Amino acid sequence: MNRPPHRPLPLDCLRSFEAVARHLSFSAAAEELHLTQPAVSRQIKGLEEELGAPLFQRATRKVELTAAGHTLLRATEPLLARLDASVRQIRMSRSRAKVSVTTFPSFASLWLMPRLPLFEHDHSDADIRIAASDRMVDEDDTELDLALRHCRPERAPPASKRLFGEVLTPVIGRRLAEAIARGEAPSLARPADLAQHTLLDMDDGSPHASELGWGAWLAAHHLPGLAPRRWLSMNYTHQQMQAALAGQGVALARLAMVHEAVENGDLIEPFGAQGRRWAPWCYWLLPLGGAGAQPRPEVLAFSAWVQQQAALTRQAIGDTPDPEAEIDSD
Repeated sequence: MNRPPHRPLPLDCLRSFEAVARHLSFSAAAEELHLTQPAVSRQIKGLEEELGAPLFQRATRKVELTAAGHTLLRATEPLLARLDASVRQIRMSRSRAKVSVTTFPSFASLWLMPRLPLFEHDHSDADIRIAASDRMVDEDDTELDLALRHCRPERAPPASKRLFGEVLTPVIGRRLAEAIARGEAPSLARPADLAQHTLLDMDDGSPHASELGWGAWLAAHHLPGLAPRRWLSMNYTHQQMQAALAGQGVALARLAMVHEAVENGDLIEPFGAQGRRWAPWCYWLLPLGGAGAQPRPEVLAFSAWVQQQAALTRQAIGDTPDPEAEIDSD
């Protein structure tokens, strides 16, 4: 009997198919789904009969996807992921208050996490989830409430709120500063002295690396050809700061993220305020969840708290307060 092409597929069969395709094992899929292996096999067989095409090539110790299986998997994976996200969102709205924030790893480590206890002290009933990733998320992602981003103003998404600008400044750790003072390390009184030191550099391959790295800073100080004693390159800003604190070299710090360490003397600016350079990048707060989504009270509270903390950071780095700096969607 020919089945109509629009006939819907059973969801439990699609679940079993996705699990088998992911594990390439009927037994592993059965264990994950809390079913018996024969039950999973029957579901896959029924799905293949519905489609009129085999989805797996079965051997004694090996399972592989067919061309039809690959086609179905490409459609099934995002479908189930979206469904599960919606279910979690519904369950979350009926349970404890929760705020989900996405940001990049260095910002999470250096700026957000050290301040988070201040929010938790006044909002002990709210759970906080931080997804730290360099991947740009979908602004309609219903699993996330807020994004903290870093980009040039012309790249900021609609409705973004400017938090603060980007100030770059060379820093060294207390250990290296004390060694210089004792004469056990080369002088670092002027930018040209960087030639005698190790420079901790960014090596993440991102488009902003050229604007926020040593190359741009040295060019701005008329030293485009300076060659340091050696380079020590890392992927993330927080790794550079850890290396600087350990006395391993001179880092080009993002002042907004380390100004407390500068203020308490853990990090030292060898050239003082004269070494600071503004870069054409800013930090932004962006609400997520899709157009027209109504933020929950705990999300509004977290957003307001982030903006309060950002105002303190603006003051600390000498950024001009700009409450109107928002990229409107109109």
